[in-house]
Amino acid sequence: MPELPEVETTLRGIEPWLKDQEITDILVRQSSLRWPVADEIGELIGQTITGLRRRSKYLLVDTPVGSAIWHLGMSGSLRLVGPDEEPKKHDHIDWHLSNGKILRYHDPRRFGALLWQAPGETSEHFLHLGPEPLGPDFTDDHLFEKSRGKSQAVKTFIMDGRVVVGVGNIYANESLFLAGIRPQTPAGRISKARYQRLTQIIREVLAAAIAQGGTTLRDFVGGDGKPGYFAQQLYVYGRGGQPCKVCNATLKEIRQGQRATVYCPQCQR
Repeated sequence: MPELPEVETTLRGIEPWLKDQEITDILVRQSSLRWPVADEIGELIGQTITGLRRRSKYLLVDTPVGSAIWHLGMSGSLRLVGPDEEPKKHDHIDWHLSNGKILRYHDPRRFGALLWQAPGETSEHFLHLGPEPLGPDFTDDHLFEKSRGKSQAVKTFIMDGRVVVGVGNIYANESLFLAGIRPQTPAGRISKARYQRLTQIIREVLAAAIAQGGTTLRDFVGGDGKPGYFAQQLYVYGRGGQPCKVCNATLKEIRQGQRATVYCPQCQR
């Protein structure tokens, strides 16, 4: 599933081709995604794209009449193709641009979405989101205060979008390992000092993943449009039963919230 760094990489890949371009036509081949494609999307025809931005795992495309909100779901991707490239199976939506390119949305599982946000309004999907992990509001004070009295495991706590957005499974596993915190530890039992370290590491891990996406960015113009996942060597994610790269102990794998969690019983306390 595309996580925050992958969505940010997508934004950076397509932004130079979309900003200041007019949307000359829109073709929706399949409107039944996770939610039906918003009726207002048709209002974008003839509008100029004034900017692109990201909120959590949502990508917003701004115009004078409103903002289109893309969510890539489990298997969605956006890429730019030429006008003569025939659509493939699962190519559900095309935006024709004044520069001759087509922004094409591909989604085999159809768990993505194309939503709408009117000018001056905030989409219901953003109302209860926590701070951005790379923004100024994500601090150790924030995590510490939100965690007080919580018996919830710290891994599911930092993956809760109401606490902080965009810390997906890969990055939660890696951050907790680097912070030396066991993922099943109750969030309310972790000290302020440990949250200070965890906050900084979450920032560093996500920033490194975005930077890695920037250096290994696939071709968004005629390519497959899918940024690779964090290519840096992972310490724990996907390595259950293998030796720890730091202490050589056998990494343990458990399930938390129906997701695989891997940790080192020696390095994480």
